Amino acid sequence: MKRENCCPEFNTEPWDEKEIVWQDKKFIKDRVRSLFHIPLNFGPVMQRIVDKIDAAGVEFEDLIVLADEDSLWGTNVYVDAPQDIENAEMVTISGTFLTKVFEGPYRDMKKWCGQMEEYVESKGKKTTMQYYYYTTCPKCAKKYGKNYVVLVNKVG
Repeated sequence: MKRENCCPEFNTEPWDEKEIVWQDKKFIKDRVRSLFHIPLNFGPVMQRIVDKIDAAGVEFEDLIVLADEDSLWGTNVYVDAPQDIENAEMVTISGTFLTKVFEGPYRDMKKWCGQMEEYVESKGKKTTMQYYYYTTCPKCAKKYGKNYVVLVNKVG
């Protein structure tokens, strides 16, 4: 089923400079091929995930899409799921996370990562894992006039 609204307009307030705790938060996991961190098949992977969610008849309020950027050649993508989804690889993520919202072109990512580390250190914490929450697809970012990315750092 094709969704009428691709990506909802992103509300920064719940995500900007927040501490969140997840305990066994469910996600669908998939893999995107990349070339030097530039995704090659992000759209088709996301469509595959959304099709599985739709086939299961699951409704979700927000579509949290995390990526771990674990390689120059690919990234794991995690899509928030309110329940187990048939025919999908399900994982859980737990921990305490500090979040910060950034806006602008993806080429600023290195600068944002530095600013995020400064924020984490200012809270007396240390990053143990970093996720990137891509809040909208490029088409919707253009429609809304804002390209928000949330850095979600697991801290210890």
